[in-house]
Amino acid sequence: MPKKVPNVVFIYADDMGRGMLSHEGQKIVKTPNIDRLASEGLRFENVRGCMFCAPARASLLTGYHDGHANKWKITSGGAYKNAFDGEIHSNEISAALYKQTADTEKQIITLAEVFKQAGYTTGQVGKLEWGFSVSFEEMKQHGWDYYYGFLDHVMAHGFYPPYMYENGEKIDIPGNTRKDCGKTRERETPETYKDRWNMEGKSVYSQDLFLDKILSFIQDNKDRPFFLFHPTQLPHGPVAIPQVHDDFKKDDRLTQIEKEYASMVKMLDDHVGIIRQKLSELGLEDNTMIIFSSDNGHEIYYSQEGRILKPVRNMQTGERFDNISTKYYSELGGDVFNGNDGMAGLKYDNWEGGLRVPLIVKWPGKTPENTVLNNLVANYDILTTFADLLNVELAEEKDGISLLPLFSGKGTNVEHDYIINASMYGGTIVTKEGWKLRNYYSKNIFQLYYLPDDYREENNLADQFPEKVEELKSILTKECNGDLANGQFSYQKFVLPMAKIETE
Repeated sequence: MPKKVPNVVFIYADDMGRGMLSHEGQKIVKTPNIDRLASEGLRFENVRGCMFCAPARASLLTGYHDGHANKWKITSGGAYKNAFDGEIHSNEISAALYKQTADTEKQIITLAEVFKQAGYTTGQVGKLEWGFSVSFEEMKQHGWDYYYGFLDHVMAHGFYPPYMYENGEKIDIPGNTRKDCGKTRERETPETYKDRWNMEGKSVYSQDLFLDKILSFIQDNKDRPFFLFHPTQLPHGPVAIPQVHDDFKKDDRLTQIEKEYASMVKMLDDHVGIIRQKLSELGLEDNTMIIFSSDNGHEIYYSQEGRILKPVRNMQTGERFDNISTKYYSELGGDVFNGNDGMAGLKYDNWEGGLRVPLIVKWPGKTPENTVLNNLVANYDILTTFADLLNVELAEEKDGISLLPLFSGKGTNVEHDYIINASMYGGTIVTKEGWKLRNYYSKNIFQLYYLPDDYREENNLADQFPEKVEELKSILTKECNGDLANGQFSYQKFVLPMAKIETE
């Protein structure tokens, strides 16, 4: 193991557009703890996640972009719901899920495995990995010594789970009795408000459980190198929070549900501060790298007549965006927060607002402080970077590059020639020069943008630069394993059917 290796804490926000951070210009929600990370370390301005959660986590943890075919398998959500009343044992559910994924994933080296090979203790606390339901065996196979949290994406849409899973054991949460985990509707009405604040069967908030386990993991592993991965639920919806934060109670710019959503962002920032405080108390902060990022671009989890509507549409005309000539912008859709920082599009899109995410790295004594980089990087670079740092040889070629020279302040020129992304509409390629080709696969449309001069993607240059379109189309096709259809994510094509559970 290398000398003086850092502990690593990776906080992975859920559906947090970079515009929700006050150091990126957010005017309503203040995020001082995340801002402090940025001021004390590196902030990347040109980083791509993925267009939504499952492929984003898969990409991060495997080091591959999401335009491939069959690099990983995404399981269906809802598998563990039937464990609520004991009708089916959790072990039977887990075995059925593992049967679906084992053959493919045994061949993939994951981020946690990189750390384990370097002698780290690895822990995951929070939301599940890349499947919509995850098996116990899969978590072990992926390299986790410890995990606590949800193993079911459907259950993770509520914040008051009746049970969680800890190292394969189902842990009941006293006072939480709702099979739906307290999930409520997104459309704001008096009835929805009443249901959301009916706290019967909703005693313990999931993020409070996560925070307790995070602090315990740090305490228990303070004398050995550790890697802690915290994929949060926050600020993914539907909106739910135990109480409105004091910052917003009297803010007349916000509706009630907007106050609650802002409080979810505020809680995440508060928890970042508490985690840092714990590291400081234990004398670990100087040797702990903290990374903050998000899986995909901004999403809106509430609608209210006259304010913002879902499916998201133009509030001025009432029409849905066609994602060709018309597209979502905050001022058109009614987002008071401007969570996508003025970019076009939201989660699921291959516009910039769906793909660009925050990435902040603080490594005391290594990362240059208060530094902003525009290098073209991606979430799938993280695995390769840590393999480089920890001298772990990868037996397979990844799509990522090592960002270690940037993390350590020993270089400035490291970046991709191009980044690949999939989406619900089709694939996308962005080059380090700033050219972007966007494919709307089902309509065989290719749109070309030059991002340095067109942050909002308003000027399609495809007709002016047909050679550039063909050049980028060729690369995108190759990266999608020769088939542009792999750049268009669909549940029918990429998500496995519900696992068949065999009971004795």
